[in-house]
Amino acid sequence: MHLILFDNISPNAIYPFSSTRPVAHLRIGIRTISEKWADALKIEPRVLSAGYITPQQINLSGEAIVINATIIPDEEFVDHAKRLSVSEALISNNMVLAGNMEWNPDLTRNDITPKSFKKHIPYNIPFTELKHAWQIFQNNEKALRFDFKSITTNRNSKPLSPTNFVRNPSNIFMEEGAMVEHAYLNANAGPIYIGKNAEIMEGAMIRGPFAVGESGIVKMGSRIYGATTIGPYSVAGGEIKNSVIMAYSNKGHEGYLGDSVIGEWCNIGAGTSNSNLKNTGSQINAGGGRGTLLGSPGIKCGLIMGDYTRCAINSSFNTATIVGIGSNIFGTGFAPNFIPDFTWGFTGKYEFEKALEHIANWKKLKNHSLSSSEVKILEHLYKQSD
Repeated sequence: MHLILFDNISPNAIYPFSSTRPVAHLRIGIRTISEKWADALKIEPRVLSAGYITPQQINLSGEAIVINATIIPDEEFVDHAKRLSVSEALISNNMVLAGNMEWNPDLTRNDITPKSFKKHIPYNIPFTELKHAWQIFQNNEKALRFDFKSITTNRNSKPLSPTNFVRNPSNIFMEEGAMVEHAYLNANAGPIYIGKNAEIMEGAMIRGPFAVGESGIVKMGSRIYGATTIGPYSVAGGEIKNSVIMAYSNKGHEGYLGDSVIGEWCNIGAGTSNSNLKNTGSQINAGGGRGTLLGSPGIKCGLIMGDYTRCAINSSFNTATIVGIGSNIFGTGFAPNFIPDFTWGFTGKYEFEKALEHIANWKKLKNHSLSSSEVKILEHLYKQSD
């Protein structure tokens, strides 16, 4: 049996995060979508996305479970997907949510349509689907609780040090190698997960639901409210609420980050803050530049920042600001509400070779290098940004 996670959307749908990776590699909760499905079905998944991101064909033959990668798994949906027989599919609004089909190397994601299945099973149970970037923080609590249960069931947490101030310790799980001393951990409102080799420093105050991934760091005196995820190898500091930092990114200093999503390899300068609510308390419209409307997140939305982007110290971001990938943000006053890919300052264009050099410099700080596949994706997106 094979497992294939496929994107059924354009790379710009969950902008800016689906521009640089398959939807299956987005982090929501503790794990990425791909990691959730791998654990749920006990099959290592293969991924189909846009042509510049992944190959369009997979050299596999035989029975395969195909899953729409925009669907965030929950117990009910996983159970229904497991019970599918060959040529059966779960369908909603003429869209394949999950199916079981005979795969061959000539097939692509465009072949995963309702017509490819003999039996359509209407799926009328509520499910979580990602269509916009802000839905990552809006659904983070649900995903975090699902992950916490799946990760910790029938396992024992590493003991917490008695130097910590703890509420509801049975709702806290600490992996091997993690270090937490003289911190405040309140898991009454939701679980707290502390990943392998992660560190929560002295004086940090955390209210669940919360997760810090492998080798992540929460700095001294941080104030973090749920539902927040600090991804692997990321650094968190200051005040954070209901936000997701995907991986390898830094928000290590004072400043407020709320109702926000930060991609990979980002850096938030010291003193940077975002607004997440209009002074009028009215509905927010999120723009995509040039007068286009991406949608309405509701009444709360902070900063949406794509991969490889950095901002200067004391940057100020207004409600529902969307920043593209590979940018270096600096300037006077509030940043624009929409900042395109590869922006220099607020309105300038980053030179491509300089952008690559600076991204590579940042990756070196965490002992990584810029891969040829990353360069290929960035080159494609840079040409699209002209």
